[in-house]
Amino acid sequence: MNQLKHTLAGLGEFAKENLPPQVTGTVTDLTSSVRSRLTLGSRRRTQPIDDEEAGDIIPFDAHAGGGHSTCKHGPQLRVSPALQSFIARNHLLSPGETVADLLAKPHIAVPREVINRDYPLPEYFVSSSHNTYLCAHQLFGESSTDPYRHTLQAGSRCVEIDVWDNPDNLDEPKVTHGYTLVSNIPFREVCKIILQVVEEEEESGGGGGAPVLISLENHCGAQGQEALVRIMKEVWGRHLLDKPVETESHIEQDQHVRLRDLGSKIVVIVEHHLINEASSDSSSDSSSEDEVEQKERKQRKQAKKDTPEAKLIIPSLAELGVYGQSVKPPDNSWFTSSDLLPSKDGPHHHLINVSESGLNALLSSGNGASIAKHNARHLMRVFPKGTRISSKNLKPLPFWGLGAQVCALNWQTFDASMQINEAMFAGTGGYVLKPSWLRSNAAMVGLAEKEFREQVARTRRRKRLRLVVAGASDVPIPSGRDTDKELKPYLTCTLLHPGVPFGEMQQTKKKTDVFRKHKLSALLIGGLTGAASKEEENSLVTDPVWDETLEWDEYEDDELVFLRMFIKSDDSFSSNPVLCVASVRLLYVEGVKGQWRFVRMLDLRGRETACTLLVKFEVDEL
Repeated sequence: MNQLKHTLAGLGEFAKENLPPQVTGTVTDLTSSVRSRLTLGSRRRTQPIDDEEAGDIIPFDAHAGGGHSTCKHGPQLRVSPALQSFIARNHLLSPGETVADLLAKPHIAVPREVINRDYPLPEYFVSSSHNTYLCAHQLFGESSTDPYRHTLQAGSRCVEIDVWDNPDNLDEPKVTHGYTLVSNIPFREVCKIILQVVEEEEESGGGGGAPVLISLENHCGAQGQEALVRIMKEVWGRHLLDKPVETESHIEQDQHVRLRDLGSKIVVIVEHHLINEASSDSSSDSSSEDEVEQKERKQRKQAKKDTPEAKLIIPSLAELGVYGQSVKPPDNSWFTSSDLLPSKDGPHHHLINVSESGLNALLSSGNGASIAKHNARHLMRVFPKGTRISSKNLKPLPFWGLGAQVCALNWQTFDASMQINEAMFAGTGGYVLKPSWLRSNAAMVGLAEKEFREQVARTRRRKRLRLVVAGASDVPIPSGRDTDKELKPYLTCTLLHPGVPFGEMQQTKKKTDVFRKHKLSALLIGGLTGAASKEEENSLVTDPVWDETLEWDEYEDDELVFLRMFIKSDDSFSSNPVLCVASVRLLYVEGVKGQWRFVRMLDLRGRETACTLLVKFEVDEL
């Protein structure tokens, strides 16, 4: 911590000696405020924290985040003798089935309709990355092309590129996080790495047919924009979507394109500047920021004023926004008026680009239903507020509940939001068809506000979830843990889904008893068969057998219900560390309900562990 503060102080001194005066003050103030935040953060760590929301830095060898952890990249799996005995004693295998057969079965079954690509693009959720080029911190991290390869291979289908004029060569724009101390990389190299992944997917067939959306944040002048267009056409060639798709079902440009018709094209989202448009900062909700956050936001805003940006998008670049033109509306007419974004000033396929703070401010005024109706027919991208400098994430679930297609997440840490993102897009290829009540249903879109809310309420189904928990094998022991500190594993699960009114989230937590070695016999009395075997009684603490049922008596199912599962250790008089995690979308387990399945557990860096959890999902409609 002290070394990091010293480095920041040095950056301030470097700015004084090497940067123009109008920039020096901003850099110095920015590094000073970051040092203050680090001091404040160290003080906060003395207070209890909710470690179930936290995650660790995602390495490039991790495969989780966008739904690809189900591809079994991790270490070889085993089933403990205790669980093998439990399986045999309770006759869990079908005739002729082996434990290895059960271990190989997937724990989810994604409905075919969810991955049906015959619907218009706005009717899908898209696995999305924010500030994709960053390796770590949002203010002084390193830019690299590696995160583009990693996020795309892990399942992201929308990546962000922030492009700026390169003063050393205006014909080769650079990618970086503006008004920060982040390093930069050539735009051309980013385009090359994206093309490599697209071509590899085409060759393997693993991800072919899933278009890649590019959220292009332009800060270049006219010459730089011409360079952007030239480079994209040179590098991406036939893969670049540069004109409307012509099919029997889609001819006119103002019609929404079907996802299937985009094939594996690279689809660019280009900014469209409106008259008196909102700035990125004007929608920030300062009431949710602490003093340091507010100071940082004001400093970045001032830096932007000191460095004029190009507002005019040249025609050749605008033409590449075939099915996505990003706008920041100056008012609320985009969801309150039937005449959305007047044609004289509005784009042909608009995407509302809004920060989580700006959207939350609109939701607090009771606009959720109107926004959901808008998102049934048009695209929305929600990005983290600018003060999430440590790469923490917005919570996507409430915004998915509004039908927001693109919830851009920081893929640098495998926190709660990334774990839910992994569950949403597991086994889907990065595009998920939205629930019917969030799609372009004429009967829904035409309803008045009150009737729309009532109809949405009627689509929800009252259900009950019972999670029958057998046990786990090879629970990981945290590195650096005191060898004298006994592991006391237990399973805790949180059921969560979008709440009512729109934009809220509800969650309910349940947990098993703590597993303790040599005390299993008492726990198993009243279990499936009663008596435990010798192997179960002598099970290692890393191979717990719980034989318990966790039950959620009633919840409202809107197809956006998730279950987060954590194996933790009951460390007395201290926070209970998370040992491994897994999350599932309940819609995906309904196809295997009533059947025993092993769930592959992940560590807090998004890597597959050797640990598996044997459970049975029982979902009943009330």
